[in-house]
Amino acid sequence: MRLGGPLFENASDPEQWIEALQRQGYTAAYCPELNAEDDAVLQAYVRAAHEANIVIGEVGAWSNPISPDDEIRRKAVAYCKQRLALADQVGARCCVNIAGSRSSYWAGPHPDNLSADTFALIVDTVREIIDSVKPTKSFYALETMQWVFPDTVDNYVRLVHAIDRPQFAVHLDPVNLISSPQLYFNNAALIKECFDKLGPYIKSCHAKDLLLDETLTVIHLDETVPGKGALHYPTFLRELSKLDPDIPLMLEHLSTSEEYQAAAAHIRSTARSLELQV
Repeated sequence: MRLGGPLFENASDPEQWIEALQRQGYTAAYCPELNAEDDAVLQAYVRAAHEANIVIGEVGAWSNPISPDDEIRRKAVAYCKQRLALADQVGARCCVNIAGSRSSYWAGPHPDNLSADTFALIVDTVREIIDSVKPTKSFYALETMQWVFPDTVDNYVRLVHAIDRPQFAVHLDPVNLISSPQLYFNNAALIKECFDKLGPYIKSCHAKDLLLDETLTVIHLDETVPGKGALHYPTFLRELSKLDPDIPLMLEHLSTSEEYQAAAAHIRSTARSLELQV
């Protein structure tokens, strides 16, 4: 598998970008913010990544293509198409978004998010994005979320079959499937279920961790640095290692370069203990 994460230093050209990635020991990268219309620059980054054995893990398309506001939805769908086209141009493993939300907040919970109508809307929206772009090298993927489809492993399987497009894929973030103490304390089994049922469709993964606050009388879960929470990384890495060795494991949602270095060190140490290479 390949480990990657955000960069905290200036990398304004392909050479600087590769050097910054190599200083962190990354073999996967988030796609830089590039102008999709400047093909010469795009191809310079693609060549640099190829020569340095760096995989471009993902292009983010973070937006709300199922918004109840028609104008927001229209712009978000157009943006997703642009980002998927960029992902295809640079050969990124995937273009990733969440499904969106029926809330006024693009990633917020809403009573309608898990309805049959919203499931159908997600299916139609993803089909429209993929059918418009017709990618051949990259895939469109939805990140798992606790309060919108795909919210469970089985619902992700349902989406894969309902969307029925070969260029639709799975972006796995197991932390985003944990919504209860039962799943929190048994997350190794949840991770195993993810790979058992979704393995053939997985193109990229996110790496973070989760911590249950034990001082409160209500359930409160916080993201934290990998190694400081309860996510069972031995199971995560062992299962991931059974798939395509070029699948990226991308660190995210940390605040400082030092936190990312600590997270990478934990993942690499765990991998070594399992005799795996990352």
